[in-house]
This record gives sequence, structure tokens and C-alpha cells, in this order.
Amino acid sequence: MSDVITSAVAALNDKMGGDGFSGTAKFVIEGEGAIMVDGDGARAGDDEAEVTLSADTETFQSILDGDLDPTAAFMSGKLSVDGDMGMAMQLGGVLS
Repeated sequence: MSDVITSAVAALNDKMGGDGFSGTAKFVIEGEGAIMVDGDGARAGDDEAEVTLSADTETFQSILDGDLDPTAAFMSGKLSVDGDMGMAMQLGGVLS
């Protein structure tokens, strides 16, 4: 597992405060791997999900740091979403 994935999993779990997420989502970080987010929190993995969000490392890190709004990243084409858009919006609220 890459250092990027390891640190992103920790950051996502901190942002969620141990509450988890009421659906299943996957973040694909180009060239690094994938992270699953569900009711148990965030973990490295590449399982099936209701929504998949894909971005490069820089974009994903900017979203995690709070420097880039997930909606703005999507609208500018830096973040792609495949699957349940409502679930993506819910997850965006968790990341903000």
C-alpha cells in the first residue's frame, strides 16, 4: 500500500470522526490505489461501491486538506464521479 493511500485513509477517518458513512464509496487515486468508505470508516481496498470518485493525487490531497471543495473539483473536471450522484454529494459533505 502506498504512503498516499495510508495517509489518506487516516485523514478520512479523522474527518468522519469514527462515524463511518451510510453507504459505500470508493476513491480511486490515480497511480496510487483505492480507498473504500462505508459504515466502518475508511480503509484501503478496491471493492464494489455505490459511487466511485476518481482524481489524481494532488486533487485528492487538496480536497482532504480543505483547499479544494469537492463540488468545485467535480465541476472543473478534476474529480470524476461514477455511480450514485446523491451518495457523492453526501460524501462531499463529510469531506468539507
